[in-house]
Parts: sequence; structure tokens; C-alpha cells
Amino acid sequence: MLYYLLYHVFQRYFSPLNVFRYITVRTVYASLTAMFLALVFGPWLIRKLRELQIGQYIREEGPQEHKKKAGTPTMGGVLIVLSTAVPVLLWADLSNAFVLIALFALLSFAAIGFIDDYAKVSKQRNLGLTAKRKFSLQILISLVVGASLLVLATYSAYSTQLVLPFFKRLHPDLVIHSLINSRNFWPFAFLPFLIFVAIVIAGSSNAVNLTDGLDGLAIGCTVIAAGALTVLTYVSSNYRWASYLDIQYIPRVGELTVFCGALVGASLGFLWYNAHPAEVFMGDVGSLSLGGTLGVIAVIIKQEVLLFFVGGVFVIEALSVILQVSSFKLRGKRIFRMAPIHHHFELMGWSESKVIVRFWIAALVFALFALTTLKLR
Repeated sequence: MLYYLLYHVFQRYFSPLNVFRYITVRTVYASLTAMFLALVFGPWLIRKLRELQIGQYIREEGPQEHKKKAGTPTMGGVLIVLSTAVPVLLWADLSNAFVLIALFALLSFAAIGFIDDYAKVSKQRNLGLTAKRKFSLQILISLVVGASLLVLATYSAYSTQLVLPFFKRLHPDLVIHSLINSRNFWPFAFLPFLIFVAIVIAGSSNAVNLTDGLDGLAIGCTVIAAGALTVLTYVSSNYRWASYLDIQYIPRVGELTVFCGALVGASLGFLWYNAHPAEVFMGDVGSLSLGGTLGVIAVIIKQEVLLFFVGGVFVIEALSVILQVSSFKLRGKRIFRMAPIHHHFELMGWSESKVIVRFWIAALVFALFALTTLKLR
């Protein structure tokens, strides 16, 4: 752990190393380290995936232009996960509970995605884990995260209140404190919080997973969303900024900024190889872990509702699938030519690169709008 060595050990002998106590400095180094790892080890991973014949299966009902992508190496999300985790281990304070929770979520959701991707590759079909099994595992991990945060809440290191954009004084508590002292009903006091956390995290994980259908689309939107969360995390940990913006001040959450920086760097490094035409796909090991981690970060910094704007493109993609399925089951008719909605625009005649860039622009607009809401209260 470089942070520990440089600041806690060698700093006493060489005072300029004191600079590593600053979160902003370590965030920059974590981001650069993550991007460097992704860029350097990307070609090696792509070559290994090809040797192991771990290629993408393309479903028949999709746009015909996608058939030429069959066999492109998948499960490249391993590169994102490792390129994020290693810099966090190097530059973050690992005694910080929030960092450990985020790392747990990243690796756990990656494990679900890995199992799902491996099942697809072994069966040579676009079917891995059943939706029920995948969702159950996502909910389980989300509940573990929620329970961990409840433990921190007992030490006043975390708040279970819900922060609503545009409302300055409205902060409903998701824990029913009147039931805590009840002998028979105290477990129900924490149920609303756990359910809400599970919905946010699992929903975010699946939303990114649904967005991952075009070269660089999901990872490009992730770079933007993670960048916005980096800013939100930093201001939430700074008492002056939190007071000025009238958002909830969360002590010790600042170390999570280093994690966010590493996530941005790793995503940028992966985008180098995932940009159209993609040399590698992230697979579920990447999309599920990225989405789940974004959800966990939003829950920790109390910006769960704002996540709907930060990840606006992900929300639209998920809603398009929900609307399409609901409409077909209820009316027997489709709303879109194909869902998720990025395929709808492809079938309308937009080129893949045009869809990707325009969705990136939309993601940037959503993220900027989310940041402006900090003062619109």
C-alpha cells in the first residue's frame, strides 16, 4: 500500500511526501494508475481471451450489422475491475469502511457477472444465469451493503435519511425509529432502508447491463457518471462545501473519492480498446460490477435520488425495456422497434457511432444537470 508507506512511514524522513495526505492528490494518482494498468494490460488480456476462444455470441433478432461482431473477445470487464481495485489498494486508506464496502460491491458484482459470462461462453449461447438467480444474487449483495451501512449508522458515521433534490428541508428517515425499541417488531424498523438500498443498487447494476449493447456506449456513459460521482463524493466529505451547498456532510467518506478516481481511470483505459470498432467487450463481469458500484457509491454519499440524473442514459435504457415488455404483455404491441432503446435508433437508420456519440452527449447533459441541482434547493 503506497499511501501507507509514503505518508505514514517515509514522510517522517522526507517531508515533501506529506502531499500524499491530500485526497485530491491521491485521487489523481489512483486515476492515472488505473488508466495505465488498463492500457498496458489490455492487449495481453485481449490476446489471452482470443486464445481461450472466449468470444461474444450475437443474438439473431438484433441488428444485422452486429453479426460481424460475433467472436469478439468478451469478459473484458475483468480488466476494468482489476484496474480499479489495484489503485484503490495502493492509494486509498484501507482502514476506511466506505472504501472496503465499495471494494466488496465491485468484486461481488463482478463475480456474478463472471459466472454469467462463463455460462454463456460454455454453452455457446446468449443465455447465462437465469434472470431469477442473477437478480437474487444482486439483491443479496445489496442487502449485505445495506446492513453494513446500518452498522456504521449506529456509530454516527452514516445517516439513513433520504436527501431529495430541490427540497432543502425534506429529509425523510428510512429507518422507523419508533419500532427500534419494540420487542417483537424491531427488525421491521430497518426494512424500508434495506429495501430502498436493494432497489437502488440492483437497479443500477441492471441498468448499466442493459446499456452495454454498442461499442463503447456503456463504458463512455460510465466515465461521465463516475466523474460526476467523484465530484459529489468530494464535496460531501468537505464540511465547507457541504455547508455551502446545503448537502449532507458525511465524515470520512472522502476516501471514496480515491475509489471514484480509480473507476474513472480504469473506464477510460478500457474505452481505448472498447471504442468502435471494439477489440473487446466488457461482458456482464464489467457491466454488472460497474452498475452495482455506481449504485453503492450513490447510496453511501446519500445521492440515491440524484443518481437517476447522474445516470440518466442508464435509466432511459432500463425504462425502454420495462415499457417494451409491459406493452407487449398487456397490449400485444411494441412501443419501440427494439429494446433497449439504442437498438431502436439503429433500426431507424442511425449508424452505430452516431448513436454512441449522441448518447454520450445526453449522458454529459444529465450529469451536468445533476451537479447544478446542488444549488437548486
